[in-house]
Amino acid sequence: MGDTGGGPEWFYAKRYGWGASLPCAWQGWALLAGYLTIVCGSALLLAERSPLALFAIVVSVTAIFVLIVVKTTKGGVKWRWGKDKGTW
Repeated sequence: MGDTGGGPEWFYAKRYGWGASLPCAWQGWALLAGYLTIVCGSALLLAERSPLALFAIVVSVTAIFVLIVVKTTKGGVKWRWGKDKGTW
């Protein structure tokens, strides 16, 4: 999961470790807000009535969210050791 290839950059990369950090563009914030709205809304509506449906929704929405974050992270998603590798 490398570089974004000149695509959109909606999320900062983490300085240490693997993954993305907070959004750096309004599109990232909108994506995060939409994701949280869907997950929390589903939990409120389906938690007691249909746990299996809730599980299916959360897993599928999370998978889509992670794929979009990976594609739109500034510098790509990869393992990082800090700002400069050789400083310590």
